[in-house]
Amino acid sequence: MKIGIVNDVALAVEALRRALASRPDFEIAWVAHDGQEAIDYCAAHTPDVMLMDLVMPKVDGVQASRTIMARSPCAILVVTVDVGANAWRVYEAMGAGALDAVDTPALAGADARRGAAALIAKIDQIGARLASSGMPATMKSGERLVAIGASAGGPSALATVLGALPKDFAAAIVIVQHVDRAFAEGMAQWLDAQSALRVRIAREGDRPAPGEVLLAATNDHLHFIDASRLGYTAHPEQLPYRPSVDVFFQSVTERWTGRALGVLLTGMGRDGAIGLKAMRAKGYHTIAQDEATSAVYGMPKAAATLNAAVSILPLPRIADAIARAFDPNIER
Repeated sequence: MKIGIVNDVALAVEALRRALASRPDFEIAWVAHDGQEAIDYCAAHTPDVMLMDLVMPKVDGVQASRTIMARSPCAILVVTVDVGANAWRVYEAMGAGALDAVDTPALAGADARRGAAALIAKIDQIGARLASSGMPATMKSGERLVAIGASAGGPSALATVLGALPKDFAAAIVIVQHVDRAFAEGMAQWLDAQSALRVRIAREGDRPAPGEVLLAATNDHLHFIDASRLGYTAHPEQLPYRPSVDVFFQSVTERWTGRALGVLLTGMGRDGAIGLKAMRAKGYHTIAQDEATSAVYGMPKAAATLNAAVSILPLPRIADAIARAFDPNIER
């Protein structure tokens, strides 16, 4: 496995070298001393896994992660001095595409061996996760997903959001709207007419693709069956919402390996709030519609109560927020 190191502290770089040297199957591809070097090195020689520090000169780890995932994606593991103390930066980096985080191992002393073991365990987990999905360690540039949940008032809200996105939008979109399957096909056709993006129903085995919108279309729950394919499941059977936004959002956190953004729109009840909270906890950016523009302020209100949304926005601003989340060239 080829590994890139991004760290501006010489002692930290040496500690990482020593930890990685214990594994003959690990090869250090290069060492970058700031985020801009990492961007340049990754474009020229994309590693299998990148060990990314957060606080660095010129370009920090968050912006470097965001740019790398847009230009030459690979698996990024945040390695920083104190993950707990830098939690907000870690969440930002994971929202930009990093997969996990671990403390920088000590160079010497009682904690050196324990820190090295924790680092190697994280690298192995990432390798296993990517291998089990049938993907190479270097991720594909199309691995960007917008997951949207909606219920009462949802069709109109969805038309507003989709209609404001450009036809060259470089992320896949998957929607779970509470609608009986008898009406799903017609709703997909109606949304397709409102949007520059192609909208169709999601079928078993579909792989979300950039510029395409897939809509859940049965009374079973839409979910990711692996890192790239969608499917339907009857379980859990006791849920009153079918298809369930929570089930879909949870499957994103468990199986999707690229970047993701969660959006919860107008709707009655609480479906989607727990799933959106799980997405935020993983580091994904999350958005909930505000009360003033919601036809029914149930689902987004539950998300706000759980602090599941990074941003609570009026409906007309949500499409722009989605576009900005996936475009490193738009200032935030």
